[in-house]
Amino acid sequence: MLIEERIPIIKSHIEKKVTSQVNEWLVLIRSTAKDIGQTAIGYAALARQRDEETLACQRKAEEQSCSGLEDFPYTLDVEEIDEDSVLKFDLTPLHRAYHIHTCLGIPEKFRDYYYKNRLLQLSSDLQISSTQPFLESHQTFLAQIAGYFIVEDRVLRTAGGLLLASQVETMWETAVAKVISVLEEQFSHMDTASHILLVKDYVTLLGATLRQYGYEVGSILEILNHSREKYHELLLTECRQQIINILANDTCEQMVMKKESDYQTNVLMFHLQTSDIMPAFPYIAPFSSMVPNCCRIVRSFIKDSVSYLSYGGQMNFFDYVKKYLDRLLIDVLNEVILNTIYSGTTGVSQAMQIAANIAVLERACDFFLQNAAQQCGIPIRSVGRPQASLTSKVVLKTSRDAAYLALLNLVNCKLDEFMALTENVNWTPDDPAPSAHEYINEVVIYLDTLMSTAQQILPLDALYKVGSGALEHISNSIFEAFLSDSVKRFNANAVMGINNDLKTLESFADERFHSTGLSEIYKGGSFRGYLIELRQLINLLLSSQPENFMNPVIRQRNYNSLDYKKVATICDKFKDSPDGLFGSLSSRGAKPNSRKKSMDVLKRRLRDFN
Repeated sequence: MLIEERIPIIKSHIEKKVTSQVNEWLVLIRSTAKDIGQTAIGYAALARQRDEETLACQRKAEEQSCSGLEDFPYTLDVEEIDEDSVLKFDLTPLHRAYHIHTCLGIPEKFRDYYYKNRLLQLSSDLQISSTQPFLESHQTFLAQIAGYFIVEDRVLRTAGGLLLASQVETMWETAVAKVISVLEEQFSHMDTASHILLVKDYVTLLGATLRQYGYEVGSILEILNHSREKYHELLLTECRQQIINILANDTCEQMVMKKESDYQTNVLMFHLQTSDIMPAFPYIAPFSSMVPNCCRIVRSFIKDSVSYLSYGGQMNFFDYVKKYLDRLLIDVLNEVILNTIYSGTTGVSQAMQIAANIAVLERACDFFLQNAAQQCGIPIRSVGRPQASLTSKVVLKTSRDAAYLALLNLVNCKLDEFMALTENVNWTPDDPAPSAHEYINEVVIYLDTLMSTAQQILPLDALYKVGSGALEHISNSIFEAFLSDSVKRFNANAVMGINNDLKTLESFADERFHSTGLSEIYKGGSFRGYLIELRQLINLLLSSQPENFMNPVIRQRNYNSLDYKKVATICDKFKDSPDGLFGSLSSRGAKPNSRKKSMDVLKRRLRDFN
């Protein structure tokens, strides 16, 4: 009877003793959970690094194979890791306690005790530090959670029913909800892209770690997609400031590369070369330092974009990278360049260099796309298809045209300084000038310098636009001078002087069109065609029978560029005495009075027509 009375006391003593040991184990396992989690996440990081190195070797082999080079050998070394042997923690006290409680006939009591205490510990682990910034504490926070659930997985698998799968699932759902809440809150407050990336990387490693233990981590990784847009907005903002600084500090002078290593890092690195032949050094590039510096920013942006999108919820993220790359090139690079052009602080040489730079950057878009594909593990050959091209390449072409227009506006302003026809031309001289006016010689010297510089750095199509635009502006300026209110009248001697100017321009236009190689591309075209309106006007004013302008056939053949109203206004200003007007034209073989009469007829008919 005495023994029977003491049995409950003994059982109570045993239960208290075992529970005390379990409590000590619970304290110990919680304190070591962080180390367990960090170790497991560390192995996940090593596994990821091995995968990345293997993919890099594979990509290199594929590229060399596509280039026709010998196969690049690579090996795939897989190191199997036994997680249970690596992550050593002792469950013996727990197993023993559960066994003893089972022997005492109260296993349910212990199961309930263990589950409630672990829930309390989980609740405590899910509280983030209020005294330490999340950026500094996130690894500890997430490692603690990883360690907690690694332990619970081991308990579930080895403790013989101590823990139920449904209980682990409940704990996991609690943890997932809290982690998602914390990440959403913390991401919303971050204002630096690199900070978001740092947290994101550790979250994906947490996911990779716990996925191995059968936990569903999709909803945690999905939260990263919610912050994808904010991350890239911050990244674009940072890149914008960097590009603004680059353009502000750019001297707009052609880069000089003194050695092969400079050429490698500034030209070959971004596929900016126009020939496969290594140039002689020192090499003068057609672009300024802005181009390779911007290329480095774009390449870094691609790398950072891929880093964020990798190992997240989506499998194929190349389209996302391409989308954000387009935004960088269109909304940032393109916009900053155009703002620089339209700021009005650039001169002709600077505007020309910027236009040349845009042309090179437009070419570099192919490299950017290939680099993005390579970073995403996409075969480079697949991005050669039209549907894979960057929208920004088209936009940069449009910007290039805008840059050419801005350049031409600056050139035209400079030409206007040289010309100032109402000041430089005597519109009623007593004798015809023996040669071109002095202003036209200055204009030709300027055009010669302009075209020589443009030929060095601009594509041929841009060279054609610069040359044709400048000549057309000169032609229009001279034509408008005839119409100007400041020119009340002019005589034949003035027309003959302008004819000398025009001949000088035509000679220059023909020489440049052929010497630059443009005649080989624009067959049947010429620079002379942009002087045609002025040429037809001069021919009409010097014609022996100007009234033929009213003949539809002759007008279509010889004067098709001239407008009736403009001709009428100009002819009204064309006034000479009979001797003064036609004495100088006697070599043309017609009687002076007949020429004057023909001009008078033209004037009358133009008045009647209008």
